[in-house]
Amino acid sequence: MITLVTTSLENEMDLVLAHRKSIHVAGKLGLTIATQTTFSTAVSEISRTVIEHTDTGVLSIGLESSGQRYALKATITCDSAAEFNSYDTGFYYAQKLVPEFSLTEERNNKLIMIRIGLPRSLKLDPVKVRLMANYFKESAPLNAYEEIKFRNSTLNRITEEQEEELRRSKLIDERKTEFISIASHEIKTPITIIKAYTQIAKSLCARESDELRTILGKVDFQTSKLLTLVQQLLDVSKLENGSLQYSPERLEMNEFVTEAVEVIQHILPKNRVYVEPCESAWVQVDRLRMEQVLSNILTNAAKYSAEDTLIEVNCNRLPSGHIQISVRDHGIGMSAASMKSIFDKFYRAQDVVHSHSGLGMGLYVASKIVTDHGGRIWVESAEGTGSVFYVELPCE
Repeated sequence: MITLVTTSLENEMDLVLAHRKSIHVAGKLGLTIATQTTFSTAVSEISRTVIEHTDTGVLSIGLESSGQRYALKATITCDSAAEFNSYDTGFYYAQKLVPEFSLTEERNNKLIMIRIGLPRSLKLDPVKVRLMANYFKESAPLNAYEEIKFRNSTLNRITEEQEEELRRSKLIDERKTEFISIASHEIKTPITIIKAYTQIAKSLCARESDELRTILGKVDFQTSKLLTLVQQLLDVSKLENGSLQYSPERLEMNEFVTEAVEVIQHILPKNRVYVEPCESAWVQVDRLRMEQVLSNILTNAAKYSAEDTLIEVNCNRLPSGHIQISVRDHGIGMSAASMKSIFDKFYRAQDVVHSHSGLGMGLYVASKIVTDHGGRIWVESAEGTGSVFYVELPCE
């Protein structure tokens, strides 16, 4: 069948629309008023019966060819669970009006069909039929209800497409996270072994081999750097699948920050770090993860500052019952656009991509750790004057 018009059958408004569509098709074919009325009445009776039993009906009206003859055909499909038979009143009247009527049950739906032969005098041929199909395809809605229905159908289709796109994106993201996790674990093992052998070689190295010790020192430094990147990839993977674990303990914040900065200072020999403590404050945090947060912020402060510049770490006990840690550098600063995205996964500002190394993971992981501890993290900055990173955590 070459379908000319179609509509769903859900309510009484659809019954009116089905009647008008059948009249429209029959009239466009040039059938007599009597034939138009007969066909549209049969379609209406069947549609009414289907709507009384289910809201899953779909009406299609079109032309069917058999050799040189054409027939006007209407089919209605609906859910197989609909309870009716060919003796229903609407079906009974339809059978009286048209020469061909059938009700068949398929595996997933029921199919009602009516058909009337068209006279040769209409002189239908494939070209005329194709033109008629294009006419109905481009026709305006018959009434305001059909226009609303068309728009709702379009919106539903767009929504379904967007939901499918989101589902695919989520699947791709899950596979990517799984790959990062597996790859990071596989890479971490040989890196650890390389680092261990490097440290052994440094300890066995003769005192007079200054050049060799320098080379081994550089290998050890780059291995540590690579190990840090792999660990960050692992952390991102754990954050994505919700498996990042914490072991909170009770810490005095001034003491914790002072000790953490002393450790981190060893990997920042070219910058001076000053700590300004505040009144005593106790918190429940994961020590290692919070050291990771401070390390990421301080390392970034040193990376984007000139050598021998001061980095200031301040603690401040707030009236709200929170402890606030700020890290101020006097480096290159950042733009307003960068401040909005600095904690996004894999974000790198365009003006530092080629001048400074990194994957854009450290601050993303740090922000997640702080958030998971019930705190918040943000930055204030201006280009050319430096940046201040703030970490705020609830006190006991």
